[in-house]
Amino acid sequence: MPPKKKKSGKKGKKGKKSGKAKTPTVIDGIPTEEMTKEQLEEHIVRLREELDREREERNYFQLERDKVNTFWEITKRQLEEKKAELRNKDREMEDAEERHQIEIKVYKQKVKHLLYEHQNNISELRAEGVVSLKLAQDEHHGEERDLRKDKRALKVELKEQELSHEDIIKNLKKKNDEEITMLRDDFERQAREIEAKYEKKMRALRDELDLRRKTEIHEIEERKNGQINTLMKNHEKAFSDIKNYYNDITLNNLALINTLKEQVEEMKKKEERMEKQMAEVIAENKRLAEPLQKAREEVEELRKQLDNYEKDKETLRMTKARLKVTEEDMRALKWEHEVLEQRFEKTQDERDELYRKFVKAIHEVQQKSNFKNLLLEKKLGALADTLEKKEAQLNEVLSASNLDPTALTVVTRKLEDVLDSKNSAIKDLQYELARVCKAHNDLLRTYEAKLNQFGIPTEELGFKPLESTVGGQTLGQGPAGLVSAPS
Repeated sequence: MPPKKKKSGKKGKKGKKSGKAKTPTVIDGIPTEEMTKEQLEEHIVRLREELDREREERNYFQLERDKVNTFWEITKRQLEEKKAELRNKDREMEDAEERHQIEIKVYKQKVKHLLYEHQNNISELRAEGVVSLKLAQDEHHGEERDLRKDKRALKVELKEQELSHEDIIKNLKKKNDEEITMLRDDFERQAREIEAKYEKKMRALRDELDLRRKTEIHEIEERKNGQINTLMKNHEKAFSDIKNYYNDITLNNLALINTLKEQVEEMKKKEERMEKQMAEVIAENKRLAEPLQKAREEVEELRKQLDNYEKDKETLRMTKARLKVTEEDMRALKWEHEVLEQRFEKTQDERDELYRKFVKAIHEVQQKSNFKNLLLEKKLGALADTLEKKEAQLNEVLSASNLDPTALTVVTRKLEDVLDSKNSAIKDLQYELARVCKAHNDLLRTYEAKLNQFGIPTEELGFKPLESTVGGQTLGQGPAGLVSAPS
């Protein structure tokens, strides 16, 4: 439930009367006296919803606690039942082991007979192998002699073929040299004829080109002389035209120079008047520049002050708004903090109670399992001694009874049938043992998960729970009903 609001009062006077005035309760930043009926009803609905939610959480935690206790009692009862079944299965396994040892000794005798027969077969096969190897060697030597004779005949034939091939090669080389000599003479004669023919053509072509060159040079000289005469006439005409043109320009320039001299005199006088006016304007400008600069600086300073004032005003408004929101959040967080502290204290008490119960139960289980392990070790030692005595008695009985082979075969077959049935019984017992050990391991994992759920680390127990194994093998992580018997 949310914490109750504290009431405070103030003393005040109005005329001659005095009394205590109660401070109005504030909800969501509004006093209850100023709230409307709808706002009060809405606040009451919220409080009721929160109360219902708290009750549901309390009921849920109580149900979880009851489930854990019930599960612990059921598992404890199942563990006791499985331990009783395990003791019965151990006794059956011991009986089966005794019968199994007897059958093993019978099979050892059979193996000795089989080894003797195997040695006889090996010696016979070795003798047969030596005879067959001797025959194969004789055949191999005969084939080797035949192959050597064939090799010598082939060498003689190869030598004769090489001699005949050398004679043929010599004749071919001689014919080739004669043909090459004839072809060289023919090509030299053809080359001389072609050279004389083309030298004659080259002399005729040179004479023709010299005549054509002389004719073209004469024509070019005539055209050049005609062009020179034409250019001389054109140059004389152009020179006379240019001479007349420059005479006209000279007369015009003299008249223009006189006119420009008069204009220069007038411009000098005008320039002197303008310089006097410029000096007066500069003096007036210097006199007014200093007051104008001061006025500009004052305007700039006033603008900066105005900008800073607007910024400070906006910052103050935003700060007030944030302060109001922060105060409202602070009030809400204080109320939630008090509620969470109450829940935390309640949950911590429940966790401590569960932790004490769990530690007590684990200690009891560990003490019982240690005591039972000691009893089982003593029983195992006694059974080992009994087994040795039984084996000695069985050996004496077998040596004393001189059975014929037929009776021994019948006894052996019966022993094999008994061994098969006992082996199947042993496998069933191993499966049952593995299932019980798996159920024990599942129980340990369930309690570790509950400890982690309530925030209790397993290191704080002061001991480490022992997981059961079958024959030194680690069991799987599946459900306890799906355990396969170890091979």
